Amino acid sequence: MQGFIRRERAAREAEEERLAPLATRSSATRGRPRSEEPDAFRTAFERDRDRIIHAKAFRRLKHKTQVFLHPDGDHFITRLTHTLQVAQIARSLASALGLNEVLAEAIALGHDVGHTPFGHTGEEALSPYFLPDGWHHAGQSVRIFEVLEDLNLTWEVRDGIRAHSWRIVPPPATPEAFCVRYADRIAYLSHDALDALRAGVLAADSFPAGVVARFGTPGRAWIGEMIEAVIEQSLRAGEVVMDAETLAVMNELRDFMFARVYQSPEQRVRQQGAIRLLHDLMEHHLAHPDEMPDSYRQHEAPAVVQVADYVAGMTDRYALATHQRLFGTDAGWSAIRD
Repeated sequence: MQGFIRRERAAREAEEERLAPLATRSSATRGRPRSEEPDAFRTAFERDRDRIIHAKAFRRLKHKTQVFLHPDGDHFITRLTHTLQVAQIARSLASALGLNEVLAEAIALGHDVGHTPFGHTGEEALSPYFLPDGWHHAGQSVRIFEVLEDLNLTWEVRDGIRAHSWRIVPPPATPEAFCVRYADRIAYLSHDALDALRAGVLAADSFPAGVVARFGTPGRAWIGEMIEAVIEQSLRAGEVVMDAETLAVMNELRDFMFARVYQSPEQRVRQQGAIRLLHDLMEHHLAHPDEMPDSYRQHEAPAVVQVADYVAGMTDRYALATHQRLFGTDAGWSAIRD
């Protein structure tokens, strides 16, 4: 008796027909920028997921800040571990709702590759160079996959990455991308709270009473409660949503985290140092573009875009090392630690 079966692409696409009516089928993709021969085994979205995992920008996430700049300790969240957690939560939501798990996973894995060093602080640093609209990591993530590494991803994956953030309009076109929107917020609120506890920024009794009453103890309980709230309300509403009462508590938690963690006075001191460091790198390379390596550089782009591509692509440690080389041995470290 043979122990295996052969599951080629056609069989996998046929299995997608058993998904929910609102699910996105890989066989119905709007396509890629350039046509390609289909893979013998993988669906279009499986192919995209694999390309993202092997991208250089994805690998760099392991050395990029999530919230805390150069924390002491091995268990703080990085941009890579955050991305993996978002992918897991997005798949959980998609699976429970009968959606395309692979599409949700591909979007989640690619959603943050455009982040600068030092997390969202980098967006604040680069935005003055791109007025009036500013600079956003979601757009940079799409640029990486369309231009800088040019993975020729499907429209659905690129659209989900473009609009994974709630501030982006128009919203994404697929329910799987909405799963990623919720997964991103569920993940960062949960693991950033644990990091804040680990760092001593918050105490166990710091969280609003309404948050504790609804979600329980920070960690797995929060994740489970928020996932279930999305699943149950989505089944009732026929779209990927969270019930209003739970969403209000989530927003209360988000406001609390911004006030006490993300924008706390102590955090802002380090963030301002990181902004100065990134401004130094931008200004230096605008004045000395010949010092940027030719790899990962689009010469046809305006100078400020080329420099932003280079600086945004840096990991935290590479940005620090480059700043120290250019401006002094301790200049980079002191900027974010003082």
